[in-house]
Amino acid sequence: MGIKLEYVLIFAIAVTIAVTTTVKLTNKATGASLTKKELEFTDTTFIEVDTQKMQARSYSTYGVRESGVLRLEHLTYHTTNIDLLLANQGTYKQNILFLDGNVSLQEKEGFFYTTEHANYNQKTEILHITSAFTAHMNQNIIKGKTLDYDAKKKEANATGIDAVIYTTKK
Repeated sequence: MGIKLEYVLIFAIAVTIAVTTTVKLTNKATGASLTKKELEFTDTTFIEVDTQKMQARSYSTYGVRESGVLRLEHLTYHTTNIDLLLANQGTYKQNILFLDGNVSLQEKEGFFYTTEHANYNQKTEILHITSAFTAHMNQNIIKGKTLDYDAKKKEANATGIDAVIYTTKK
């Protein structure tokens, strides 16, 4: 009436063979990717200097650098040629600062530019405004489609201009 030991052993061997052939043991990481943040900061001021003087200063409420790309929120940027450059978001990649959302530039000569999207090349110091913009200086108002502003030469070239300019009487 009892179960013979041979049947129990045969059943145990069969279960062991079935389990070992169906279960795969691997050493792979799980499907969720791990973040590879190189740097993360909040409320930080960066100052770029050379051996003689300060080159640029920037402030951001939050930033993270991943895979060599720096992403910034609520960016404020100053140089010797730019009085103030503001943007809601910025992405710094290969010496180019890509700006998005409420971008504004206050230049030293008095013009104030506003737009939604722009790119600033740090080496050439040229701001490329890639969307519709508005520029103000005193009572003068200039609207356009795109603009390139050279901060070194203090020159601006624009396309699709619609302007109201006041001149002085001679």
